[in-house]
Amino acid sequence: MELRRPGPRDLCTAGDVPPPPGWARSPFVKALPPELFTVHGSCAEMRWEAMRGQGRLVPNDRFFVRNHTRTPLVDAATWRLRLHGSGLRSSPSLSYRDLLALPATTIECAVECAGNGRSFFATQQDQPVPGTPWRLGAIGVARWRGVPLSVLLHRAGLTDSAVDVLATGLDPEYAERGVNLGRVRRPLPLAKALDDVLVAYEMNGEPLPPDHGFPARLVVPGWTGIASIKWVGDIEVSATPLTSPWSTGTYRLFGPGHPGEGSAPLTTQVVKSAFELAWNAVLPAGRTHVLTGRSWSGTGRIVHVEVSDDRGATWRPVRLTDAGPSWTRWRYAWSPPGPGPYALTARATDETGAGQPLRTAYNTLGYLFDGLVEHPVTVVG
Repeated sequence: MELRRPGPRDLCTAGDVPPPPGWARSPFVKALPPELFTVHGSCAEMRWEAMRGQGRLVPNDRFFVRNHTRTPLVDAATWRLRLHGSGLRSSPSLSYRDLLALPATTIECAVECAGNGRSFFATQQDQPVPGTPWRLGAIGVARWRGVPLSVLLHRAGLTDSAVDVLATGLDPEYAERGVNLGRVRRPLPLAKALDDVLVAYEMNGEPLPPDHGFPARLVVPGWTGIASIKWVGDIEVSATPLTSPWSTGTYRLFGPGHPGEGSAPLTTQVVKSAFELAWNAVLPAGRTHVLTGRSWSGTGRIVHVEVSDDRGATWRPVRLTDAGPSWTRWRYAWSPPGPGPYALTARATDETGAGQPLRTAYNTLGYLFDGLVEHPVTVVG
């Protein structure tokens, strides 16, 4: 069945197409209270103030949702995970019970949309781009439990010629401008698939919620979220390179400085920082406010964070409170000089030396925004 979704490339919208039986009528299953989420069509962005006072992990009830169409309702009793392709010696089909019986591991890992921060191309750099207008809430860190993808591939019998691994989701087929692109899928090079990729079935100690991939999904550490395919039902291992619309037409960098076909498919994430504070927060004057936030990177642990309240004229180091494997939490005691509007800015550096520039190099689809974000705050007397 073709689902037509008119709109700009990579626009996150569920459209008005009625869902077939077995699919959620809403794009989502879980509740999305406005104090926890900002909804963008079929996507839901975590509100950063909802993370203040939380631990290192994002609770399932406030984890962001990135849907291309809508959340499918999959019956674990009939679900199968099929492995096949010219890079395998066999084509096993696993049930949910089969998957749960295999050797498992647990990892803490961030999943972050490649477009996280996209809105700032327009609001801060005067460079409007299409797509979901995320601020910084299209990221979540969870403790995932499942079977290493390498275990499944080795059990199926990898051939010496295997090069690419393509996981396909069970969400509805996605159409853009009248063209049916099929189900969401994106190839991984074999080296990454064998390194640290997980076929997860638990999230923060619970079975995966429907919006986050039940009964099973990929979790690809350090890479953009499109690689972490949800509701996975099919894994192809090929002896020849594989492509999909999500590795050719989107999730590449297009525009000035890039070839006509775009950059190589996006992989690792960039450095970002966010305050656990409402956008346009109002704070009382004459007191010290303990600001908290988090910084993260796809290439290494965060080792240094600074904060500015004067648009980068001066910077002050903050205290790192929890340098975890996925992001680093920090706090800073801020005494505003007086009433008025302020732009709070945080910048971080990871262990590889990667940091946050003043501006992000423009690309037409608004991916990988790593520039400094000015968080508006008003201090009232």
